Amino acid sequence: MTTNKGLALVDLDEDGVDRAFRADVLEGLAQAQKAVPARWLYDDAGSQLFEDITQLKEYYPTRAETEILTDRGSEFADAIGPGRAVVEFGSGSSVKTPLLLRCIEPAAYVPLDIAGDFLRAAAADLSAKFPGLPVHPVEADFVRRVELPGEVADMPKLGFFPGSTIGNMVPRTAVDLLRTMRETLGEGSKLLIGMDLIKSRKVLKAAYDDAKGVTAEFNRNLARRINRELGGTIPVDALRHEARWSDDLARIEMHLVADDDMEFEVAGRRFALASGESIHTENSHKFSRRSGNTLLLAGGWTPVRRWLDRKERFSLILAEATIPRTAP
Repeated sequence: MTTNKGLALVDLDEDGVDRAFRADVLEGLAQAQKAVPARWLYDDAGSQLFEDITQLKEYYPTRAETEILTDRGSEFADAIGPGRAVVEFGSGSSVKTPLLLRCIEPAAYVPLDIAGDFLRAAAADLSAKFPGLPVHPVEADFVRRVELPGEVADMPKLGFFPGSTIGNMVPRTAVDLLRTMRETLGEGSKLLIGMDLIKSRKVLKAAYDDAKGVTAEFNRNLARRINRELGGTIPVDALRHEARWSDDLARIEMHLVADDDMEFEVAGRRFALASGESIHTENSHKFSRRSGNTLLLAGGWTPVRRWLDRKERFSLILAEATIPRTAP
C-alpha cells in the first residue's frame, strides 16, 4: 500500500474551529436573506448523509454519472491518456473514482476534501483496491489554491470533479473555483467535470426532497454543525427543509425555513428568524450544453469532449487548461 496520512491544510484557530467556516456563517447570517455556502454541509456527518442520498431512487445524478463512467471507459482512456496524476476535488467517499482509474492508467491519485476523517478512510479504501497506485490525500478547502504534494509536482494532472458540485455555486463563484482549479493543477492540465442537465421540475424537486427525508436531515445537519462547532443555539427541530425550483436561474434552491419566530446565538452573536424566513443553504444549477461550455471558458478551461448518459440527464465534460490570450 502506497498511501500516506496526507496533508492537512485547513486553517484552524486555537480552539480547533475552522476560521473560514466561522467567517462564512457569521457573514451569511447577517444578510437580509440568510445564507451559508453549500460546502459547509459536508462535515463527516454531512458527507455520510450525502452518500446515503446518492443511493435514493429519486436521486438520479449518481446513477447517470456511474453509467457514463462504466460504459465509456475506452473513450476516456483515448481522450485522457495514461500517466497523469488524478486530483479529485471534494473526493468524498470516492465511489466513482475506481471506474475512472481503471481505464486511464494514472500515475498517482490525490484526493482533496475538507472532511478529514472521511477523506482518510476513503483514501485507505482506494489504496487497498489499487495497491500499486501512490495515493496522497490532502485535507484542504479546495476553493483556494492548493499546494499539491511534491511527489506529483512534475506529473501531468487530470482534475476530477464528479457529481454536480459546480452547480452548487452562483456563476461568479463557480468561475472563481474553476480558475483556482487551473492554478492548482497547472499548465497542460485537463479537467473532467460533471454537470447536471435541465429537466422537468417534477424530477428535479423529487431529487432534492426525497420521500424518506434523507435530504432534509442532510440540510438540517448544517444547523447541528453550527451548534456543535460554533457554540450555536439554533433550534434545529423548528427548521423545515424546503426545495424550490427557480426557472429564471435554472436552479434548485435548498432552504431551512423557520416554523416559528426564533432567536439564537452563534459564536457569541445574536440572530433572529421570523416565521417563514429561511437560511439559504444550497443551490444546484442545471446546465445546457451552451451554458456549461460558457462557464468553463470563463474559468480558463476549453471543453474538448462531452459524454451523456442514455437518458440524457447528466453530462461529463473533458476540458483542457486554456492558453492565456490577450486578444479575441
